[in-house]
Amino acid sequence: MLEKMDLKKKLPKATYKTQLPRLRDHLYDLQKACWDANIPTIVLFEGWDAAGKGTSINLLTQRLDPRGFKLHAIQAPRTYETHMPWLWRFWLKLPNYGEIAIYDRSWYGRVMVERVEGLTLEEEWRKAYRDIVNFERTLADDGYVIIKFFLHISKNEQRRRFKRLEKDPLERWHVQPEDWEHHEKYGQYVIAIEEMLERTDTEWGPWTIVEATNRRWARIKIFETLIGRMKEALEARGFPLPKRSSAHPEPDEPEATTGVETEPIVPQPAAEEE
Repeated sequence: MLEKMDLKKKLPKATYKTQLPRLRDHLYDLQKACWDANIPTIVLFEGWDAAGKGTSINLLTQRLDPRGFKLHAIQAPRTYETHMPWLWRFWLKLPNYGEIAIYDRSWYGRVMVERVEGLTLEEEWRKAYRDIVNFERTLADDGYVIIKFFLHISKNEQRRRFKRLEKDPLERWHVQPEDWEHHEKYGQYVIAIEEMLERTDTEWGPWTIVEATNRRWARIKIFETLIGRMKEALEARGFPLPKRSSAHPEPDEPEATTGVETEPIVPQPAAEEE
């Protein structure tokens, strides 16, 4: 699946500058509409280190009403959390009806980092696929909109970004020794990610793989996907779509942007357990 992605996709700067203000205003209007309709939205970001998750989230939240969303930066579980069912800490972070919850990394760490780094027994991370699908199905049945992004870059691009960050005295702290260790295991992570995408891509929780080599392309694709899913949720529940802001109206002939399709990835047969 990942090898089929075209990581050379780019978006011209002029198109990006034209489209971004309109998309941000549209997302703000949809946030208000979903608030009024009591539709909760989950937006989670997974991806390679240095793929742009943090900067994409920062841009995404700049225009949103801060009263209507929460941002969760997910790290390793604390000691007391390890004594509870592993998804317990994520249940506590779910958004209220009408709100948006944005996750910088998520429950998928169990089947990626914890799997590759040997932090979880094989029996546990294999069971996690079922736990995750059931968890997301329960949320979707309760009216939650689940939007999942995986930001994809090549191993060479990741190395280039690490080295560039290390040259900047103000940014080098972003790159820790463990990041380089993960980089050396890029191939092992590809195997884990492929299986994760195959087993957890569902009708109610589809994955969107974002070609993240070009940051402009990645950001616009994220905005377009998010807007498309929120509009679908409103329409499916019979709520009117918000009127477009006059500040950045839709052009008569929309400019070509990423051409993102919001349909889910075609599910692949689950890999056989060893």
